[in-house]
Amino acid sequence: MGQNVEIEDFLNYLEAAKNYSQLTLTTYRTDLEAFAAFFSSLDEGLCWENLDADVIRRWIMQRMEEGISPVTVKRGLSALRSFYRYELRMERVKVDPTQRVVNPKTGKPLPTFVRESEMDFLLDTPDAFAEGYDGEQERLVILLLYSTGLRRSELTGLNVGDIDFGRSELRVTGKRNKQRAVPFGDELRDALRDFITHYRNSDPPTAPLFRGKRGGRMTTMAVYQNVHKHLSLVTTQKKRSPHVLRHTFATVMLNNGADLEAVKEILGHESVATTQIYTHTTFEELKQAYKKAHPRA
Repeated sequence: MGQNVEIEDFLNYLEAAKNYSQLTLTTYRTDLEAFAAFFSSLDEGLCWENLDADVIRRWIMQRMEEGISPVTVKRGLSALRSFYRYELRMERVKVDPTQRVVNPKTGKPLPTFVRESEMDFLLDTPDAFAEGYDGEQERLVILLLYSTGLRRSELTGLNVGDIDFGRSELRVTGKRNKQRAVPFGDELRDALRDFITHYRNSDPPTAPLFRGKRGGRMTTMAVYQNVHKHLSLVTTQKKRSPHVLRHTFATVMLNNGADLEAVKEILGHESVATTQIYTHTTFEELKQAYKKAHPRA
């Protein structure tokens, strides 16, 4: 039985007995035929029955060197594992070489963030926000998220009395009702003071800092819609959520020399290991800068 004939037989089995979707079958076919073409190009005498784990490893290495993502390479290896399990049941092979092959490490995706220049443009452009109360509140929400790294649930939970202007700190209630103090700078201090003076001056300390359309506490969905709308003005990246501004805050802090432990405390992370992913982001930035600047990069 030929190599592609065996692939066809396997795919027919998946469709009839396992009810696999056409998309999955097409993906399996692409990966298996690509591997068959690879090992045939190495040695015409190779076939499904006599190739070993080294051949599979060479295929994985070649794909990685071609720039194919680890996730896609892992998907191809998964198809190959399924194929060999079937071949063993059909007694067409005596051993499964995929058992001696380790999956490539996929790693965690790096956090998405907005560049400092893009945030500066958004916050410094007068026409980016509407005039009056709605526009001022929308801008303040984005400035606060960018300046403090708060989660959107933490932002909506802020009350007027949670602002300490004397210490330039916010009293924030985070996960599991754990409270922490978050510092802020002069720009946010002035923006908060102006906003409270104009719109919250008569409110008690327990009143919500940010209100929704109906007068109650602003919802997390309203925060998301605000951020998504305004980030769309300065970036084309797919993710434009409040959490992106949290990532952006951490990245900006570390890029500008902040201590990792200090950023951990501000963000309210339980472990510094959670915060360390942002050092990976900054290192990626350094690598890109190096490639652009160094003549031998």
